[in-house]
Amino acid sequence: MNANVTEVFGSNVFNDAVMRQRLPKNIYRQFKKNIEDRRPLESALADVIANAMKDWAVEKGATHFCHWFQPMTGLTAEKHDAFIAPTPDGRTIMEFSGKELTRGEPDASSFPSGGLRATFEARGYTAWDCTSPVFVKTDGTNTTLYIPCAFCSYTGEALDKKTPLLRSMDALDRQAIRVLHALGQTGPQHVTGTLGPEQEYFLVDQRFYEQRLDLVLTGRTLFGAASPRGQELEDHYFGALHERVASFMSEVNTELWKLGVSAKTQHNEVAPAQYEIAPVFESVNVATDNNQLTMETLRKVALRHRFACLLHEKPFKGVNGSGKHNNWSLVTDTGRNLLDPGDTPHDNMVFLVFLCAVIRAVDKYARLLRASVANAGNEHRLGANEAPPAIVSIFLGDQLNDIFEQLAAGGAKSSRQGGELKLGVSTLPPLPKDCTDRNRTSPFAFTGNKFEFRMVGSTQSTSGPTFVLNTIVADILSEIADELEQAKNMPTTVQNILHRIAVEHKRIVFNGDNYSPDWITEAKQRGLPNMVSTAEALLIIMNPDHVSLFERHGVLTEPELHARTEILFEAYNKAIQIEARTMIRITRRQILPACIQYAGQVATSMTAVKAAGEVVSTMEKTLTQTNRLLEQLGKATDTLEQLLKQIESIETAADQACHCRDMIIPSMNAVREAADSLEMIVDSQLWPLPTYSEMLFLR
Repeated sequence: MNANVTEVFGSNVFNDAVMRQRLPKNIYRQFKKNIEDRRPLESALADVIANAMKDWAVEKGATHFCHWFQPMTGLTAEKHDAFIAPTPDGRTIMEFSGKELTRGEPDASSFPSGGLRATFEARGYTAWDCTSPVFVKTDGTNTTLYIPCAFCSYTGEALDKKTPLLRSMDALDRQAIRVLHALGQTGPQHVTGTLGPEQEYFLVDQRFYEQRLDLVLTGRTLFGAASPRGQELEDHYFGALHERVASFMSEVNTELWKLGVSAKTQHNEVAPAQYEIAPVFESVNVATDNNQLTMETLRKVALRHRFACLLHEKPFKGVNGSGKHNNWSLVTDTGRNLLDPGDTPHDNMVFLVFLCAVIRAVDKYARLLRASVANAGNEHRLGANEAPPAIVSIFLGDQLNDIFEQLAAGGAKSSRQGGELKLGVSTLPPLPKDCTDRNRTSPFAFTGNKFEFRMVGSTQSTSGPTFVLNTIVADILSEIADELEQAKNMPTTVQNILHRIAVEHKRIVFNGDNYSPDWITEAKQRGLPNMVSTAEALLIIMNPDHVSLFERHGVLTEPELHARTEILFEAYNKAIQIEARTMIRITRRQILPACIQYAGQVATSMTAVKAAGEVVSTMEKTLTQTNRLLEQLGKATDTLEQLLKQIESIETAADQACHCRDMIIPSMNAVREAADSLEMIVDSQLWPLPTYSEMLFLR
């Protein structure tokens, strides 16, 4: 569908322009003032806004409203209520009150709570997040008004992804403003984290997806021999779009634009059948909501085009996995990007303070930052050929690295400049050359006026990694603010802070090849942690320093942090167990029968050929190899089944995760190794699963 973007964009959003048009002027001004001052809505104000929302939504065809929230599953949840209200004469009217807008009461007992709630304790509350726009969305013939909300328990604990993100935004705002005001920058009154998450994904034909129980149940292929051709030719990245894929992307864009999601960039990614979509920057809260809408829209629109959209971090072994590169920065309410170095970053005091604060935060809390991206899918991806390693480090680039070294030596006095690139063709103009290259192997890279956190997994909510990043930076800004507010000589104090950070945290800065094996050795020598497994990463979350960090800034209480840790362990354990059970089911009901049938056919043919007096050495070799792998597959499957049963007797979620890592996953690898070897032998007409070649290359 072709669309006039300017007419379509935001057409289903109750945005500022709609509010300005539909709300009385005094109500509109009061509402904007409430948001600016970070104050809750009064009931009378909420009633007027709710009525205007309802009228607008009904005109769009909506019959229901829902409080749309993000439980700790990492997905979204919604309960729909009709606008109707019965009248005494047996008719009905359309009503929507301020109370219904600002507060809901969904059942909280069936969502992950990590022990915060018992099963019988069902009450939970949703609260409208008025900083994220309300929108109308149509699914099939159903049109509903969606109200972005926070979700908490009856006793007030956060049960969702949004609440700690909002709290971390407040913490970051408070500490950043303290630093700015101490530095004499009194104009800004608020600082907001901004985010632009790039979303990678795969598309496979729906007919292949439906024949793969592993894709349906786990999101990734548990079996599959390598295709004769993968990504070796490097011809897919930025390649011409297939017409069917381009049509899919066009519809995705239109659907997202209607919802006010500023989808801007789309292209083929490195792996065959892999793609990327990226938005324009927004506040971290709105960007997180919009990324949830993006993932949902990708899946939904894919079905209309007979595709299945795979968001798993590693759906195909041996080819690139998918990440979600979180481009993060800090912006004042006066429009200044605090991570913009300007033309002469060496004398940009505000920039250098905030840059060094981020560097210290990432080094001091590297383990926590690594834990924020730990899940079962990302365990397959981090450290592979296309993703950053599990070692957290920072890429600064030539210009900033030179300045950082100057700071360590006593003070920055110059900045390298970019210059021009002359291409040697008379018709091509000189190109302005950036002052530094980019490093796509770095997990945390400075890219001009922002940091790109490349470790985030493609299925993850951006909330977790972002509220961790917000909080650790707020913590360091708090330290800096304490020192600046007591300063007798501000330039000297700032210089001392920058020098100290540059000396103490230079180990975290690495501008080389993060894929190099030598980097693992060097990182160990530097004392940088290398937590390869999810279990290892999650075990550090409840360290006393981390508990104190989140409590100090009001982001999470100790029970809330403990609950999230338990939920992450449980999610990991459940994902591995589902994969193991699915693997056993496919092996016993599909792969083994097909291989036994093939072995029988070879044996029958060999008997007939031998009876005719002909040589059967190739057949004998094939049959021997098939039988050997069949035995190997059968034994490996039995072992996996036994190890899977053992997990029932392991008490804690953390110990279960270690069992999954140390026992179940190696056993699954053994099953797969035998099965994938058989795929290379068995008649393709008998093999029960669509192959990598088919899924990655047939459209």
